[in-house]
Amino acid sequence: MNQPPETFIRVPVEALQAFVAGAGQAAGLTGDRAARLAALLSDNDARGVFSHGTRQIATYARLMRDGVLNPEPEPYVVQETPASLLMDGDGGLGYFPAYEGTLKLIEKVETQGVAVLVTRNHGHFGAAGLYARLTLAHDLLSFVTSGVQLNLLPGDPVYEAAGGSPMAFSAPTEEEDPLVLDFGTMHDLYANSPHRDEIARRAPGMVHRAVGLGAVCQAWGGLLAGVPVDAARAQRTFTGANQGSMVVAFKVSLFTPPEQFKREMDAYVRTVKALKPFDGSEHPYLPGGVEAERERAYRRDGIPVGPEHREVLEALAAEFGFEVPWPQ
Repeated sequence: MNQPPETFIRVPVEALQAFVAGAGQAAGLTGDRAARLAALLSDNDARGVFSHGTRQIATYARLMRDGVLNPEPEPYVVQETPASLLMDGDGGLGYFPAYEGTLKLIEKVETQGVAVLVTRNHGHFGAAGLYARLTLAHDLLSFVTSGVQLNLLPGDPVYEAAGGSPMAFSAPTEEEDPLVLDFGTMHDLYANSPHRDEIARRAPGMVHRAVGLGAVCQAWGGLLAGVPVDAARAQRTFTGANQGSMVVAFKVSLFTPPEQFKREMDAYVRTVKALKPFDGSEHPYLPGGVEAERERAYRRDGIPVGPEHREVLEALAAEFGFEVPWPQ
């Protein structure tokens, strides 16, 4: 997943960012909100996380235009304590309460040492790693997840209980690329996977763990945020606001001096680089290493935009009446 396309054109990060900002405004977002969304989506493309990058604006723009999501959300704090924060997304995209809430969370952690954010009443919040990376510069460790409204029926495959199942963890370093584990626990086990049944036969333990982790996503990121098991009990003004999220962060200094921890993380990264890689991989990395390497290259040379990516954005541009940032 998220392998660079075999055929592509190079598009500067700034050009894709400007395109997404324009599309967001065309769909009803304010200039500031559109710019924030564009920055987050282009950041994902820059790291090679294409599944959650600028191509997503095509779906988001239509959902906002059609009133499935609120194009003019004003996220707000529902309740808080010195170490916790509950934010409502006002029926819009999840990026806004999750991003703004994580910044508020970091402030709480600075004084409390540990804090947790839950967001509710919003749509997709993107890649969990977006928010895990926000904590790195503050010498924090973090965990991020999200849950979505399920529509489970008797007889459905048990895989469906895991939902979308995003998770991210992060740990800072001093000089090396930080550890950022950003993944879907059910990757290769979704309904469209041609290998799901074979994987379950060959590695049942792995499948049970994947579903179990997905259940954590649903419980911590969904049920806790007010997303009910039974969709009939959901009360929403905007039908697309069917998700919640959680961010937990705490100070490294609660347990060890940050400088010492980061030096050990550097040593860990370097040690892993000397190990034998997986079959089919050229280099061994800790999670986040490949993405960091791609980001350096893509910000310098441009993002490789493949044919399918281009088609998605070209169709959106034609529908909304503006231009894509490449010759057609």
